[in-house]
Amino acid sequence: MNRYLRILFVLLLAKPLVRLWFGVTVRHQERLPLKGPAIVLANHNSHLDILAIYSLFPLALIPNIQPAAAADYFLTNRVFAWFATQVVGIIPVVRGGAAAGFDPLADCKQALKQGRILILFPEGTRGEPETLSEIKSGIWYLYRDFPNIPVVPVYLNGLGRAMGKGRWFPIPFFVDIAVGRSLPWLAEKAIFRASIKDALLNLKQKTMLSTPSPQ
Repeated sequence: MNRYLRILFVLLLAKPLVRLWFGVTVRHQERLPLKGPAIVLANHNSHLDILAIYSLFPLALIPNIQPAAAADYFLTNRVFAWFATQVVGIIPVVRGGAAAGFDPLADCKQALKQGRILILFPEGTRGEPETLSEIKSGIWYLYRDFPNIPVVPVYLNGLGRAMGKGRWFPIPFFVDIAVGRSLPWLAEKAIFRASIKDALLNLKQKTMLSTPSPQ
């Protein structure tokens, strides 16, 4: 992983695009973890989601932050795979890997052991614009091995309209981001998943209270 390429990626693309192209409001940015191991959970409606979350952190922390992303999408060819892993810094996750007899979260667990901050999208894939899908079980299995680390929910409002599925150019919508408080570990899987969805829906309501009309 090239730390300098990742810093340049955030400095020259993520921050200017998110902060200048969109009107952005961030609520409770101080709740974000500034050291690992930690997990940031966010809703997922756009490829811009990773850039938006990166833009919230100081540049010096970027090499210590990695998003988990689907291997079957980001490793489709050698050039795209190099850019995704070395510049964006993703941790590839093989969807359905458990059925094949290996732990698809092994690299995520290793990153947490190394003190990194993980960005996870618990819906598992991009949903319809501004709609929260069901929470997958993967986060529960990951958190079970690290029950004492911060798990901070983040809701991104507006990016699904700005650049949702099927769009390749961002439209300048207003973006409102809300950061929640760290979630407690719950041993019952279904209750834990429900707590994540409730936390994200509560943050969604907060972003919708005063989100201005699109630019």
